[in-house]
Amino acid sequence: MGIQLMIIASLFVALSNYCMRRSIDSGGSSKAFLMIQMSIVFLVAVLLNPVRTGNYALSSSMMTFGLAGGLILAVMMICLGKSLENGPPGLTFAALNASTVMPMIFMVCFFGATFGYKYTLFNGLGSFMVIIGLFWAGWVARGSEKKMLWAACVFGAFAMHILFLIIMQWRALFINFPGDKGLFFNVNLADAQSQWFMPAVFFAAALVQIFTYISTQKRLPNRSEVGYGILGGLTNGVGTFFMIWSTEVSSPLEHAMIFPIFSVAVILSCNLWGQWLYKERVNWLANGLCVLGILVGTLDWKVLVS
Repeated sequence: MGIQLMIIASLFVALSNYCMRRSIDSGGSSKAFLMIQMSIVFLVAVLLNPVRTGNYALSSSMMTFGLAGGLILAVMMICLGKSLENGPPGLTFAALNASTVMPMIFMVCFFGATFGYKYTLFNGLGSFMVIIGLFWAGWVARGSEKKMLWAACVFGAFAMHILFLIIMQWRALFINFPGDKGLFFNVNLADAQSQWFMPAVFFAAALVQIFTYISTQKRLPNRSEVGYGILGGLTNGVGTFFMIWSTEVSSPLEHAMIFPIFSVAVILSCNLWGQWLYKERVNWLANGLCVLGILVGTLDWKVLVS
């Protein structure tokens, strides 16, 4: 079920990316779009979590955990914006999405099979194929006049994305293994299930985006930025809800590949609307290699062979 939920999440996030593209095409800035989007995502997170469940209990530990995740997310988005301003977008997104294969490795090192994190040869081979495919797909957009600045910003976005995804999976362990000392923090089940975790994440991210916009832009957002920002926030909020749900219910077999699956599905969806609406050149062979990598990494080969 984790894979299905992650695919649904990717479709909503791809639609959110389209909204950002449309906002910029209409003369808007990424800072205005992100400020509005993150603010709307915060409201969506409140509606889909404490309001939907009726659980308004606060947890200081999960609130702190969520705020930390939100700050990391905000820094990642700032680094991503700088990367897009100073370098090739194809390679930038390829590097960002390649980072999705790393959280599993860290989770295996820190928590291991005791908590359902196992990494097989096929997981590693599949992840490697995904990375090659992502960079191959983005290589057509290579070329940058500010290579060092671009590289530094891309590395920052890469590292922050890994940390953010680790926090998402770490939080799921608190729910599945409440109170276990092997998780480094002693969090009981009631605290772990606090519905304010995701609102805290996006509250912190929205505050940073609001401060960034106010300190750099001396104008009110235009109509396109507001419209696409709201729609982008709604779709991103729903997509994030399904992504978090996926981390909570994914099986040990799915743990290794749910985030690579998310990235590849987002790229495939964005390539489809990019080619259809913008007549963009798409390297479908590279995309096919990514999909093959996902199949290699997620299929239970022992069962298939037997």
